[in-house]
Amino acid sequence: MWYWTKILFLIFIGAVAVWLAYEVLTFPAISRLKTENPGTSSMIEYRLSEARAEGKEPKKFMIWTPIEQINPNLQRAVLAGEDSHFFQHNGFDWDAIQHAWDEAVDEGKKQDKEECEAEAKAANVKKDCTPNPDDWIPSMPSFKRGASTVTQQLAKNLFLSEDRNFLRKGHEALYTYFLERDLTKKRILEIYLNVIEWGDGVYGAEAASRTYFKKSASDLTKEEAAFLSAMIPSPLNVFNPTKNRKRVVRRQKLILRGMNAIKLDYSDK
Repeated sequence: MWYWTKILFLIFIGAVAVWLAYEVLTFPAISRLKTENPGTSSMIEYRLSEARAEGKEPKKFMIWTPIEQINPNLQRAVLAGEDSHFFQHNGFDWDAIQHAWDEAVDEGKKQDKEECEAEAKAANVKKDCTPNPDDWIPSMPSFKRGASTVTQQLAKNLFLSEDRNFLRKGHEALYTYFLERDLTKKRILEIYLNVIEWGDGVYGAEAASRTYFKKSASDLTKEEAAFLSAMIPSPLNVFNPTKNRKRVVRRQKLILRGMNAIKLDYSDK
């Protein structure tokens, strides 16, 4: 018995060692991003392969632009829409995460109550479906309110697949830590503004500005910047201006109200 226990333990230790070695060997060279501009990202490569798989011509319109040539209007608009505490956190906005969790719990309670009421109605019985806070365990839905910071989004877009699992979230957290440790806030935002998706085959601020407004990112007005920022959460679907322009405009108005509170502080970040 002891012999086989020892064999299994050694196999386990070996598997862990192989996994750790793989993680070390495949860990991205984040420190290189201090001076090297990424020409692509995991997200971009995924979209290109997705297009090829569907028999479509892969599209990639991307023009790297230094942050000094990206109008401050767009920098403030993006932070107002995606990460208003960008200069205060270390990669993780714990207040936003807590708020997202609370909203998800409330949504879970609502869903469970609706399901309970539907079951009671189908069985033609009376039943109190109000959750008891002392013994109720929510069936958690997906977060509807985003809690990801710009740094987390950058980690995901640069290095990770579209899979949604705990291992990927662990990688995202680890990469976020090293991005914040090795890069300045200014550099993180510069890379983010140059690689994020802004439409079908459109990546980065300069490409987005030319696509939607026929001008350089340096010349964007406050309203145009807020419009582009409004698209970021889902530029292909929910906030695609061709499909749902009214939704984009509604979000644009919210972002415009929040832009004045964003102060671009790159002094010692």
